[in-house]
Amino acid sequence: MKKNKYSSILNKIEKEHANKEHKDKHLNSKILLIDGLNTFIRAFSANPATNDDGVHIGGIIGFLKSLKYTISKIKPTRCIIIFDGKDGSKKRRKIFSDYKGQRRVKQRFNRNVDWSTSPVDEEQSMRMQMSRLVKYLEQLPLTIISADNAEADDIIAYICTNLLEDSDKVIMSTDKDFLQLVNDSISVWSPTKKILYDKKRILDEYNVSSKNFLIYKILDGDKSDNIGGIKGAGLKTIVKNIPQVSEEKKFDIKDLINFIENADKKIKLFENIKNNYTLLKRNYLLMQLSNVDISNYNKLKIQNVMHEKIPQLIKYKFSVMFMQDKLWSQIPNMESWIKEFIRLDRFGKLDGQ
Repeated sequence: MKKNKYSSILNKIEKEHANKEHKDKHLNSKILLIDGLNTFIRAFSANPATNDDGVHIGGIIGFLKSLKYTISKIKPTRCIIIFDGKDGSKKRRKIFSDYKGQRRVKQRFNRNVDWSTSPVDEEQSMRMQMSRLVKYLEQLPLTIISADNAEADDIIAYICTNLLEDSDKVIMSTDKDFLQLVNDSISVWSPTKKILYDKKRILDEYNVSSKNFLIYKILDGDKSDNIGGIKGAGLKTIVKNIPQVSEEKKFDIKDLINFIENADKKIKLFENIKNNYTLLKRNYLLMQLSNVDISNYNKLKIQNVMHEKIPQLIKYKFSVMFMQDKLWSQIPNMESWIKEFIRLDRFGKLDGQ
């Protein structure tokens, strides 16, 4: 009897606290946008966790742990998870056929798992865990977006720059391409470094302003996407010889070419850039996120999903799946883990969802 009394009092206090927390906020006050595949691949590759049956669950458990940690840290009012759509890279491969080429080569993702003793091989496990993970996410108060012929990068950029401009937006990804989007309302959370990149942090770490981060990237290239850069164009060399990248004033590709054409000094980097304008323009088309190439059909689809009712937390179904997959050895206290999602659930409800 006494226990029920205390539970009632505790629930009342929690509701009062929730109402106070939500008073000056709304559903889209602070949005966390998660690069889904980026997060899953990182989890699957690094986490060797298995359940009590010896089945690898690193992709699922790593993603869920990272999701909860980031939500606890960022405290968003809404969380959106974006996955690459079917043939998402097709448009960029038309520009550069070897775009993400090395990712198509079969490779070992998680070397800490003995796949020879596993009931499924690594590739099967990856597909199965990804499919199962989505089902877990569907039981949580999250918005999930994917569109055919569109990469997650483009969808995230479109949402940040064209939708909900007045919202505070945090992008979770290890992909440095997103740093070009950082401004007063957009920041990037690095889940590996545990660092929130705002304009000051980018300038302090790279000595490059977020407005001009794209110029640095198209010169340097991107090994993870198999995009080559200009020979000799390392960060220090770029900052030393092209100081405009450190300034707050916008310095775009046209300004760069004009600067190189009119430079008095004979610098090897400048000669390399002059001899590779085609590569420079190719990299710009592959990397820029300020004006993404998304069809009107997909734009409408994204807008519709953004305005749909936020799914409610279905704790019972999540718990059943949790028990079926025997995740308790990795998340021993599910009640504690799910608290942040109860908070997100309240935001959806109080916003008239």
